[in-house]
Amino acid sequence: MDEVIKNELKALVENIEFDVPMRTKTSLRVGGPADVVAAPANAVELQRLIRYIREKGLSFFIVGRGTNLLVMDGGIRGTVIDLKGFNTLEVREGCVVYSGAGVPLPKLVYFAMENSLAGIEFAAGIPGSVGGAIVMNAGTTEGEIKDVVESVTLMGVGGDISEIKKEALSFSYRNLNLPKVSIVLGATFKLKAGDKEAIKERIGTLLQARKAKQPLDLPNAGCIFKNPASVSAGRIIDEVGLKGLQFGGARVSELHANFIVNNGKATAKDILSLLDDVMEKVYEKKGIALEPEIKIVGEMENKRLRIKP
Repeated sequence: MDEVIKNELKALVENIEFDVPMRTKTSLRVGGPADVVAAPANAVELQRLIRYIREKGLSFFIVGRGTNLLVMDGGIRGTVIDLKGFNTLEVREGCVVYSGAGVPLPKLVYFAMENSLAGIEFAAGIPGSVGGAIVMNAGTTEGEIKDVVESVTLMGVGGDISEIKKEALSFSYRNLNLPKVSIVLGATFKLKAGDKEAIKERIGTLLQARKAKQPLDLPNAGCIFKNPASVSAGRIIDEVGLKGLQFGGARVSELHANFIVNNGKATAKDILSLLDDVMEKVYEKKGIALEPEIKIVGEMENKRLRIKP
């Protein structure tokens, strides 16, 4: 990246790094270098950064805690924006909790518990940030983010900030349909008064079940594929006999077939090749076209795969 642009970016955002290996920023522990990783401390810094990026015709990509994300070995050209500075958590009137986009989702769950607020226990153990959970409509069979969201605060392409009520939000399975180039800054969640000990017990039960069924001891990105309409992707992959299937350092988990784990030596190419292999074998045996749930971004062998404008 041009030294002039680097210096101008430094003047806009205090917390900024260059040529950052994305394997240090993702739960899969793979990914090549990002040109820039910037972590604005507040909305003003973010506004300045977005306006500068637009003015210079640069690209950017929003990252939460790097879960549900596969970054290619060629890395990401442009600026990765980390929203960890948006970490406000507060209880508002009427059992409403406001959370910044950079707050870890588990922290929100425990914050609600500490304030005797029920309704978001289903998210216990789901990794990632609140912003990422909103964009992906994260959830389990117990519930989804859309069930508790009251409003979402967005920053638009020009740096304008608006609050969108739930009624105007278009949630679907593992997705929130947002205007192009909009950034989730935070959200309010409508919860309900509850008993702290009962909430704590519920969270403990869900965490125990997750620990028993998922390979949490190895780097992973959570569920790799979306569930088809009538059956879980994990069950389909298991029925095809693909548990333990391996490509390089990537392997289909023997504990949960919808997880691909990194044995410590995997590359993004290994994971993508294994993902493609699973999709092909499932289609051959079951006639079902699995759809990846993870987002695949960056460059591989000098070919851009996907990047936000």
